[in-house]
Amino acid sequence: MTTSSPIDALTPRVEQLLEQFQQLQRAHSDLQAQLEAVTQERDSLRLRLQAARARVDELIARLPVNQERP
Repeated sequence: MTTSSPIDALTPRVEQLLEQFQQLQRAHSDLQAQLEAVTQERDSLRLRLQAARARVDELIARLPVNQERP
């Protein structure tokens, strides 16, 4: 008959926690990469929006001013 020590009883739980920790680290890294990609896309879209607004403002400035007709 073997007697198990308290450490032997804790070993499976510690291994399980270590695996969960590693999974969470991988998930965190994946989420950081996704956040970076989305942030870059957002910044790119903001620049495109600013450029489009500038073009629209330029076109509006070129429109003739309404003159009253006699």
